[in-house]
Amino acid sequence: MWAIIKKEFKSYFLSPIGYIYIGVFLLSCSIFFYLYIFTYLSTDFPYMFGSAATVLTFIVPLLTMRMFAEERKNGTEQLLLTSPRSITSIVLGKFIAAALVVLVSVLLTLIYFGILCYFGEPQLAKSLVAILGFALLSIAYVSFGMFASSLTENQIIAAVISIGFFLLLWFLPGFGTIYLDFSLMDAFYMSFINGTIGIPNLVLLLTFSALFIILTIIVLQRRKSVK
Repeated sequence: MWAIIKKEFKSYFLSPIGYIYIGVFLLSCSIFFYLYIFTYLSTDFPYMFGSAATVLTFIVPLLTMRMFAEERKNGTEQLLLTSPRSITSIVLGKFIAAALVVLVSVLLTLIYFGILCYFGEPQLAKSLVAILGFALLSIAYVSFGMFASSLTENQIIAAVISIGFFLLLWFLPGFGTIYLDFSLMDAFYMSFINGTIGIPNLVLLLTFSALFIILTIIVLQRRKSVK
């Protein structure tokens, strides 16, 4: 599986995808950092992530849309499915590689924290909890983006499916309070942004990621059995 992780991780930076993702993400963070920290003279670092979370809806699909769709389009999926490696190791390898790109971008936000420390005294514990929650939210989005990519050979369709689903989750609480327990955004906002790790919210993010990793494995396993 390590070989798959290394190959996939390198592929993000041998093409513009990885640089575009990190660049757009950091640009967004820079804008939000300026608005919240310098405009309002606030030292509440987690608020930057509150706004940056909305950007994930549109940039994570750019990162994940090619994961399996490209393999199908190029005709290399058959080689992938018939390789000695298990479907589980292939899926996990691709997932971990994309998650690492996301985590690299999240770690780069510590630059803003360092700037904030120069001008004020931000709360370290609260900031670290917000970073953890943001990383888990990003990884959850990656898991669904990977699942969407496994359903089609068209990268654009995979991206549209992901964005549509993320928007649905975003507005889900508006259809009734019963859906609050299924909203990833609300899990992030109601817990991690405030500096607390709510167990139900933590379980939701982790379960969401695990669910769509498993569903991706099932989709590929069924396709392999048909072939």
